Amino acid sequence: MKNFVYTGRPARVIFGAGSLGRLGAEIEALGARRALVLSTPGQRASAERVASLLGPRAAGVFDRAVMHVPIETAREAREVAARLGADCAVAIGGGSTIGLGKAIALDSGLAIVAIPTTYAGSEMTPIYGITEAGMKKTGRDDRVLPRTVIYDPELTLSLPPSTSVTSGINAIAHAAEAFYSATTNPIVDLMADEGIRAIGRALPAICKSPRDAQARTDALYGAWLCGTVLASVDMALHHKLCHTLGGSFNLPHAQTHTIVLPHALAYNAPAAQDAVARVGRALGGASGPQAVYDLAKDNGAPVALRDIGMKEGDLDKACEIAMRNQYPNPRPLERAALRQLLQDAFEGRRPAL
Repeated sequence: MKNFVYTGRPARVIFGAGSLGRLGAEIEALGARRALVLSTPGQRASAERVASLLGPRAAGVFDRAVMHVPIETAREAREVAARLGADCAVAIGGGSTIGLGKAIALDSGLAIVAIPTTYAGSEMTPIYGITEAGMKKTGRDDRVLPRTVIYDPELTLSLPPSTSVTSGINAIAHAAEAFYSATTNPIVDLMADEGIRAIGRALPAICKSPRDAQARTDALYGAWLCGTVLASVDMALHHKLCHTLGGSFNLPHAQTHTIVLPHALAYNAPAAQDAVARVGRALGGASGPQAVYDLAKDNGAPVALRDIGMKEGDLDKACEIAMRNQYPNPRPLERAALRQLLQDAFEGRRPAL
């Protein structure tokens, strides 16, 4: 066994059906008195439900979370929190809403309680992302790590199967890259393997029966593990490339991860054969890239960047941006090979490996 460093970050996780009912007690345990509830416009009703549960502890609702956390939205939310005298924030939703909570916490130190309703995994990480002037900048800071995470599978029963699949494969991406991360370790590998398996068995069941409580529980359990993995190690090509595509071309986050992952794994396979093979085994296939691609396509997810708004004329620009940002990756970034990866993802080709 090689030498390694493992850093366990503090996390309080409340997991199980009906766990939302424990929110008030969790807010009290934090010593908080006024909570600003965050959501997207589409999840305003969920935010109102949370505010109702909190009663007089609810300072108000801010329902303007959007993808990739534009810096203007983050500033507005911070100002609202300060004006209302909020001493914590409750983020209910997916990565966009939890990301907004992190952006508030980054400057204010406000305590965050996360209530995930998708499988993004952001709630378990100290990673934040803010988009300014068309560029998404990411970083790590323990100040943005939610103090408490409430996982209630009942809140995911209405998540559409199409969103469930792309959100789930987004979570799988965290675990898949961990296998070949420069900072991986045996503990993370165990969580990554279990997380991929849990989500891999859950997604087809959810597509068959969206209100399958066991499948929803499995998916949320897998998302928790994959999010913990993301918090524990450095990511590589796949995540950096998806941040480029999302932040610079405003592509939807989960769908971009779903489309790019098979091709990023195929790119790295020659330099990380064992790691990529583990992804395939966890999904019950022989090839990691093909197993991820098939999981997406067989369950109705998009597999081509052109189908989610990417323009072919922007592929060269995307490649150029990605080449500017060098980072640890099993295979060195090679311009021609990276450009081919983007072309394959644009056209939705099934990886040959």
